[in-house]
Amino acid sequence: MRVFLVNPSHVSFGTAVITPRWLYVLAAATPRQYGDPIICDETLDPLDFNRIEAGDVVGIGIHTGNALRGYEVGKAARERGAIVVFGGIHATLYPNEPHALGGANAVVRGDGDVIWSTVIDECVAGQPKLVYEAGRVSGDTFKAARWDLLPKDRYMWASIQTVRGCPKHCSFCSVWRTDGQEPRQSAVDKVIGEAVELRRLGFKFIALADDNFYPVSVSDMAMADRRVDKSHLNELKAIRAQRFELMERLAQLPSDMTFFTQITMEAAEDDEFLDAMHKARIKGALIGVESVTPEGLKDVYKGFNLSGEALVERLRKFKEHGIHVLGSFIFGLPSDRPETFEATAALAKRAGVTFAQFVMLTPFPGTVDFEKWEKDQLSKGLQQIAGVPITRHWLIPQENRPKVYSPHPVMSPDEIRQRTQATWDDFYSFSSVWERAKVVKSLKGRLAFVLISKLYRRMYANTGIATDSARAARSVQVARFMAKPCRRFFTGTPMPHLQVPSFNSAASQI
Repeated sequence: MRVFLVNPSHVSFGTAVITPRWLYVLAAATPRQYGDPIICDETLDPLDFNRIEAGDVVGIGIHTGNALRGYEVGKAARERGAIVVFGGIHATLYPNEPHALGGANAVVRGDGDVIWSTVIDECVAGQPKLVYEAGRVSGDTFKAARWDLLPKDRYMWASIQTVRGCPKHCSFCSVWRTDGQEPRQSAVDKVIGEAVELRRLGFKFIALADDNFYPVSVSDMAMADRRVDKSHLNELKAIRAQRFELMERLAQLPSDMTFFTQITMEAAEDDEFLDAMHKARIKGALIGVESVTPEGLKDVYKGFNLSGEALVERLRKFKEHGIHVLGSFIFGLPSDRPETFEATAALAKRAGVTFAQFVMLTPFPGTVDFEKWEKDQLSKGLQQIAGVPITRHWLIPQENRPKVYSPHPVMSPDEIRQRTQATWDDFYSFSSVWERAKVVKSLKGRLAFVLISKLYRRMYANTGIATDSARAARSVQVARFMAKPCRRFFTGTPMPHLQVPSFNSAASQI
């Protein structure tokens, strides 16, 4: 009996940007008596089903975007006599779907760090439960990943998770419902240990794959301080103190290491936190800007963001602290107008955003947006595409899947798609990319910046927005060609003898 762990994908690039961390966490949670799991990340190469034999346990992690491919993998594995287990955010939201469509023997809801060993034992014993309720595990039980199982020379960035959960409640996001609004922090020693292990393997760039690296804002602290009962304030202070300890420890790692994370824009109000990020060499952050207008921010329940020139100043604040911004923008909001697209690209450039992604509004399960949209669709009578209700759009074959789901008051779906594509083209035109490349001093570095920008656009724009399947296929081919040289810019010479730095901060003794 062997254990397979599969990250399903309809598209394989040969080289991937960031390691899919969950694969290696579950590998660490797999009992050693069953041997090392066989890991397949289909963003690299498709799964070879001929390797699967009767009695093997096949674990498949799915989010909404890759659920359909996950079900294809599950059914094929089940047909070969394997015991199939589904997990991930989509399986947590729809635990019955993998049984009905994916050949599942069992489904795990919630975090797999602790329960995975029990699941395997019971599968091997021939007694898998239909559904395992794993819930949310505490930060001190987060598993450190089995990075020794990584395939060589396939990933640009490694990944570590330092905190799960996000206190916000954005309408388009399900994280605050699935991972909770209470931050659960991993032990700092565990995070540093993984970072050292990854640098030993040659990784210089590491994504801190957190729901929100900034779980306690200045305004959160001020609100808690106004209460008579200071217990919540003390909890927030403890969370914040651990964040600072983590950054202090990261700063002690080799100076060629760089970190990237995901954060809310409120961090721009917190100079002390930004200074600590800079010292820790957290040089980039994905920030959900979403909309550049006040009306758009109301559409997505993100009133804590700013708009217009105030937004420009806030985004520039990150750059002033040496933190490059990957801005994420949503198009297709009810308040959007044709001029919104050009205005968004112009603002992103004026604010000094280093990278940007422009996505079309999609109602994802588990979100407030999805609930409202699904209710509206049901009231109108369900539209079907390729025999699938549109409210289960992730089950529609890729070639038939719509790009825009909600009727817009002034624009057609195709207009939204075309204007979104044009915004990508504008922001990632050669002249615009070359201008932004000035953040890099050397000519070699600037050329690398251009190459990476073009690769990012190929991977995340053409393959997702284009309706022409031939154009999407060409983008995949070009991305595969560009990805290999890009990876060399991010990796370094392995440091097999690197030790965990000793730590004796006075602040940590308080």
